[in-house]
Parts: sequence; structure tokens; C-alpha cells
Amino acid sequence: MLRYTEELSSLNGVSGNEDDVRKYIISVIDGKCEYHTDNLGNLIVFKKGKKTPEKKLMIAAHMDEVGLIVTYINSDGTLCFDTVGGVNADVVAGRQVVICKNGSKGVVGSKAVHNMSDSERKESVKVSKLCIDIGATSKEEAEKYVALGDFVSFSPGFTRLGNERICSKALDDRIGCAIMIDMINKEPEYDIYFAFTVQEEIGLRGSSTAAFAIAPDFAIVLETTTASDISAVSGAQRVCELGKGAVVSYMDRRTIYDKELYELCFTVAKENNIACQTKTMVAGGNDSGAIHISGKGVRTIAISAPCRYLHSPSCVADTKDIDACSKLVNLLVPRIFEL
Repeated sequence: MLRYTEELSSLNGVSGNEDDVRKYIISVIDGKCEYHTDNLGNLIVFKKGKKTPEKKLMIAAHMDEVGLIVTYINSDGTLCFDTVGGVNADVVAGRQVVICKNGSKGVVGSKAVHNMSDSERKESVKVSKLCIDIGATSKEEAEKYVALGDFVSFSPGFTRLGNERICSKALDDRIGCAIMIDMINKEPEYDIYFAFTVQEEIGLRGSSTAAFAIAPDFAIVLETTTASDISAVSGAQRVCELGKGAVVSYMDRRTIYDKELYELCFTVAKENNIACQTKTMVAGGNDSGAIHISGKGVRTIAISAPCRYLHSPSCVADTKDIDACSKLVNLLVPRIFEL
């Protein structure tokens, strides 16, 4: 599963440009399940189990990542851009990036700190004040490599931190995708539908169509969620913590989760000695927001790996937490069908 996470997070898949991620997933699940790609780009998978339950379960994770998109080419060959998804400009400045369509390298440039006024140094960085430098010296040269609307990703750089932690772009939500691939490679007790969704980062768009097509009774969303457990943050503001296990939410900005499923997660975790925690703030959102209100309504729960520095080029997660998420979802599935 860690290998899947590394290989998935090294791919570029900014929202609306998930093709490479989808191709990789197909390459490792082909022959082990039924699958198809819908009109929006979701990869819908059906895994036959030993039993066909009366009710239908959908497990979902999104393939896309936050990134950038080219909006203008300046006369000096630098590129203006906007963000795709919730990206803070402070984590963009100075970062190495990749033009997704051809692999051209670039760096996000800004005014040198030596040339800033005192007031400029105190202000937050604005995307409008940044540019992407791909080494071109004119607009004409830049146009040989890039066009308006081209997607731009943070440069891949998966690495280990210490013995049990990993750092990479796009851990949100390639961790969830890796867990689902691992599940598809096993022989489940019950039939399960899996949805590798697109465009979560710009409004839960893929999950809306996937849930409509599958029409599940239950849904489990596999995600990452913000861990603010650093020294400068205390109390409830820490939200959740690395190393303390899977995160099961009771509510976020888009969803009030099914109470019985929420309690069942903690029951299963306790019975099987799986580390499990909840969030200490109502914040964020994920594909659950679209799935739970699809069709006649879907009983939904989210299981997330805590992740520091989310939506940055250097997300950090703990492999013990990823393992806890995997164990919890696998043990939760048969219990859901007993409800």
C-alpha cells in the first residue's frame, strides 16, 4: 500500500486533469474487477464478493490534487496563473513546478525580499504578484511549451521522514486511492462498488455524478484531513494528530455524518485495537458532502488519515495512521451490511 501511495503521489493530477492517475489505477486493478470511466472522468469499479447483499455500498476516494493553471503569458516569457482548489499563495512562492502536458519544469517567482518595502514584507503573498518562470526569454519562446489553460503541478518529491512518516505533494487524496486499490486486490466477503472520483478539490463534482450512477445505500469516503498538531498550536485548534490513528468525523462544513456509522467506527476500532480519533473542530469538507445528499440520500461516513501541511507541496502523514485507516475500513464493511 505504501508503494501505491508513493507511485500515485508522484503522478500529476490537478483537478480536471486526472488522466495519468486514472491510467495508473487501471494498470494495477485490471483483471481483478469490472470497471469503466464515466463522462466526467470518474473511474467506477465493481468488485464481486462472495455474497451479494441486499443493500449497496460505495467506497470513494478522489484522484485529483490541488495545483495551478496558466492564465496569461507575459512578454518576458513568464507565466501568470491562478490556483486550482484551495491553495494558499504562501506555499506556492519559490516552489518548483511542472507543466503537466509535457513535463516542462518551472519555478514560481516573486519579488526578491531584498527589494520589498517594509509594508510589502508584512503583507501576505498574493497570487497576482507571482509568476511561473520556465526559462523562456520571450512570449514567443514560452508559447512553444505552454498555452493558456495548461495545468501546472507541484514537482513530485516523495520522501521518508524518520522511520514512519512520509512527505509528498498530493497525499490528499492518493492515500485514499491506495487503500482502495489494496482492497480491490483482495477477495471481499461482499460485493462493493468503488469510485475513484475527479474534481473534488473544486467542488465535489465527480462524486456527485458517481453517487448518482451507483445509487448506494451506504458510503465510506476515504480521505486525508488537516492535522494542525505543531508546536505553535494548542487545544482544539490542533484538530487531530499524527500517530493517533484514523480520523472519523462527526461533522464538517459539508456533512453531518450518520450517527450510527460514526459510533460503529469507534466500536470496531476498540474491538480490534485500532487507533482511532475524531476531529476537535468542525472544519473542511470532502466528497461526503455530495454523496450523502445524492438520490434518496446515502448513509455516509468518512475515514481519514491525519495530514500536516495539507494542500501544499509537502504534505506529511504517518504510515501507522494509513495502516489504521486501512484496517478500520476493511473491518467496517461487513458490519455495515449487518445494519
